[in-house]
Amino acid sequence: MVNLATEMVGRGISLDMVLVDAVGPYLDLLPREVHVIDLAAGKVAFSPLPFARYLRQARPNAVLSALLHINVAALIARMMAPRTRLVISERNTVSEDRTNISSPTIKLSRVLAKRLYHRADAIIAVSHGVAEDLSRFVGVPLERIEAINNPVVTPHLLGQAAEPAGHPWLDRKTCPVILAVGKFYPQKDFATLLRAFAEVRRGRKARLVIFGEGRDRAPLEQLADHLGIAADVAMPGFTDNPYAAMAKADLFVLSSRWEGSPNVLVEAMACGAPVVSTDCPSGPREILVAGKYGSLVPVGDASRLAAAMEQMLDSPTPAERLKARASDYSVERSTEGYLKILLPGWQAQDGAEPNMAPAR
Repeated sequence: MVNLATEMVGRGISLDMVLVDAVGPYLDLLPREVHVIDLAAGKVAFSPLPFARYLRQARPNAVLSALLHINVAALIARMMAPRTRLVISERNTVSEDRTNISSPTIKLSRVLAKRLYHRADAIIAVSHGVAEDLSRFVGVPLERIEAINNPVVTPHLLGQAAEPAGHPWLDRKTCPVILAVGKFYPQKDFATLLRAFAEVRRGRKARLVIFGEGRDRAPLEQLADHLGIAADVAMPGFTDNPYAAMAKADLFVLSSRWEGSPNVLVEAMACGAPVVSTDCPSGPREILVAGKYGSLVPVGDASRLAAAMEQMLDSPTPAERLKARASDYSVERSTEGYLKILLPGWQAQDGAEPNMAPAR
C-alpha cells in the first residue's frame, strides 16, 4: 500500500490512507502528500461505522481495501454510506491462511466474505493462484477477479540495496551466507529451513541469517541448538532494510507453507540474489516461472530443500537474469494495473485529481 500510494501521488492523485489505527513502522515511509486518516477504531470489528462516516464526508472517487477482514469491514461500511466505487484486493491464499484463525473477527469475516464479496465493484488478487483459490472459497466467478503483480520493485528498494547490510556475516563475509526474511510464524516454516541448513552445513561451511520476529523465536532457537547449528545461525530481529542483506547474500530461501505472492522473493531477485523456494500455494511458481528463475521444492521437505540450496550455491542463477524478471513487479507496472481498475477512463494528463482511499 505504501508503494502504491507513493507512486499514485507522484502521478498527481489526491489520496487518503485510511487506517483502523495509525500505528506501525511503515507510516514514516508515506509521502507527505498522502493524507493519513486515523479511524482510531481499536479493532477492525469496530471500524465499519467510522469508515462509513469517512465515506459520507470525503466522498472519494474510489476505495481500495486489502486483506479479507478489512475487505469485509469496507463492504459493510459502504452499505451505510453514499455509493462509492469499492475495489477489494486479496493478498493471501485464503483457504490455506490460518493466521489468527482463532480470532472471532477473522472467523466471522471468513463467513461473511462468501456473502459480501460479490458486492464489490471489482476484485484484485496478487497472483493467479490466489485468484483461483479465492474464486473457489467465496464463490465469485474467476472472470470477475483480476490478477495484478504486487508493486514490489521501487527506486527506494534499489537504493537501499547498495547500503551496508548491518550484519558482520554479510558485510565482512568469510563463507557463503544464506538469507531468509519473514515473521517467525508457522506459515513461514523456518523449522524446515533450519533442518535443511543443518544438512547443508554437514557438507560445507556456510552461515544462515534470518531477519524477522515473532512468537516462534524461542522454539526456533531451541531447534537450532538441538541441530548443532546455533553458532552458524543468526536471528537479528526485524530490519527495515533487508534489501542490503539480499544484495550481499549468496542465496535467498523462502520456506513457506503458503503465500499469496511473496514480495520477499521478488525483492531478493531484484537485488540479484539467487533464490530457492517451496512450491507452496501460491505465488512462487508464478514468480519463478515454474522453476526457470529459481528452484522449487515440495513444502516441508527438508532434504529436498537442502539439495536445492546446495545446487544453487554451486551454480547460481545470473544476477542480471533475476533482475530482469523482477522488473515485471515494478511499482510503475503495478500502479498502471490498479489505476485501470480503480478509475476506469481516468487519464493523468486531463488535470483531474480523483481522491482514492486505500483502506488498511
